[in-house]
Amino acid sequence: MRRIFSVLTALAIVFTFIQCKTATGGSAGIEGQLKGAEGLNVFLDKVTINKPTQVMANTTADGSGHFFFEFTKEKPLDPGLYRLRIGTAKGNLVIDGSENNVMITDELSDLAKSSYEVKGSEASTAYLNALAKFRNNEMKPTDLKEFAESNNSLVSMLLAYQTLGPNGKTLGIHKAIAEKVKAEYPASTYSADYAAYIGQAEAAFANQRASQAIAVGQPAPDIDLPSPDGGSYKLSDLKGQIVLLDFWASWCGPCRKENPSVVNVYNRYKDKGFTVFSVSLDGVDSRTAARYKQPGQLETAMERSKERWVGAIAQDGLPWKYHVSDLKKWEAAPARTYGVRSIPKTFLIDQEGNIAAVGLRGAGQIEAEVKKLL
Repeated sequence: MRRIFSVLTALAIVFTFIQCKTATGGSAGIEGQLKGAEGLNVFLDKVTINKPTQVMANTTADGSGHFFFEFTKEKPLDPGLYRLRIGTAKGNLVIDGSENNVMITDELSDLAKSSYEVKGSEASTAYLNALAKFRNNEMKPTDLKEFAESNNSLVSMLLAYQTLGPNGKTLGIHKAIAEKVKAEYPASTYSADYAAYIGQAEAAFANQRASQAIAVGQPAPDIDLPSPDGGSYKLSDLKGQIVLLDFWASWCGPCRKENPSVVNVYNRYKDKGFTVFSVSLDGVDSRTAARYKQPGQLETAMERSKERWVGAIAQDGLPWKYHVSDLKKWEAAPARTYGVRSIPKTFLIDQEGNIAAVGLRGAGQIEAEVKKLL
């Protein structure tokens, strides 16, 4: 009897040690106790913005639905968005970097409904509470801007990503949250990924508007951008002339091959009221810009891009003076306005400032349309 008692006592001590380690002891981590998860595989995924999730770790829930993901000082859990995946049930967690042990309880079915309880993670609790308000119509997507001012930026970003989506009319909210993410987590990849997502949404919205406004017979939207010499040119100042609006870039092979044809037509008709207005898509977009962390890196990259643009003008012998760019690559304002998704892309504009033809390629096509307007 004494031997049995000793064995039971030893087992109790071991069990207590294990419980202390997983729940309150020296190992930090994410712990769960979910009814219905008994014996199931449990995955911890890293959630990214507009990219596939990444599996960080996996384990198996024991006979009581308990599981534990351990993280140490040597291998901490970085601030970010995470997802627990058990069978078909999924639940999000927001880790802001202040957590030690995070505990998830309730039933497995609650995980799929985002109604589970989280202890040890204020950011996750804030996320779940706000999500519940959205579902109960107690909070609207437009309330997110005010919400973001007093809440963790990762929470706000996830909610905006889920509730706003790539809606062009709410880009201002996305941008405000993105600035806060960049300020609170400057070393995180979320800043660049979120900026890229916003850029794509903005481009899609601009293309949508452009498809309605950019058509033959419609007035050509004005463009006012810097030139290489520090000045600027406006497309509207060329009213009274026939203008080939040409979108191109120094890095675009097809554009460079097309340039001789444009030069050919320009030289033949420049004295008859024809000119070219070139918009370069050289530069650095917001996603690339977000990767430059050291002072001066972005400025250096922009300057090098400008040098390549100016060098291509000289190398290809583009004699007209109307060369402009905001050096934002595909995020260039005119590209969005005109719905430019690939280059080279041309728009022929008549003497009244209306679009006369779109997508002309080769000297033959350009010349034929120019003759119609002379």
